[in-house]
Amino acid sequence: MSIDLTTEAVAGLRPAELISALEGASPDDPALRSADVDAIAEGVDPRKLSEGEFADLLAALGALADAGAPLDLAAMGAPNFARLVSRASKGQLDEAFARPTVRGRVLDEVFRRMEEHFRPERAGATRAVVHFVLTGAEEDRYQVVVEDERCSIAKDLDREPRAVVTAGPTDFVKLATGNASAPVLFMTGKLKIRGDLGLAAGFMSLFDIPRG
Repeated sequence: MSIDLTTEAVAGLRPAELISALEGASPDDPALRSADVDAIAEGVDPRKLSEGEFADLLAALGALADAGAPLDLAAMGAPNFARLVSRASKGQLDEAFARPTVRGRVLDEVFRRMEEHFRPERAGATRAVVHFVLTGAEEDRYQVVVEDERCSIAKDLDREPRAVVTAGPTDFVKLATGNASAPVLFMTGKLKIRGDLGLAAGFMSLFDIPRG
């Protein structure tokens, strides 16, 4: 049976039904050629998913995207991506980040979107290299360079940083989506900063955070 991924169809499915349909979908299904990942995002309320279901949903989308279906998170509109991530609970994000393929996909997407949402008028003459170290069962590192009113992201840490920011992936994503306070995370030990504290504390203000 061909899968129907219109907003209306997705909204009418229970979470388990949607995930089962995605997991059982064939990448060769003609319906997937016109599938819209935004329709899924709009039809799913993370607050109605269990921790496992949230991770299963992201894993299923990723598997289909890897097989050629147009369901990659990169194709999801900014408001929908922000909504999907920002409404997820700590437990849901923790479960998702416990799965290496999901963790890498989501973190890569968050940092990629930082380039898109950079506001050069806020940066002015700021020149800075900031390294982000995301901890857990594994460790991910990203380099963010702001100079000449531009922002670039890389995984190769080939520049000397003015600041190094260390956090768990869930706390970082909550911070990046405007759902956590850097000072609070810092004061509670969930966010560690080495180097230029002032730069790191205000760094996220250089980005226009979409609201979901």
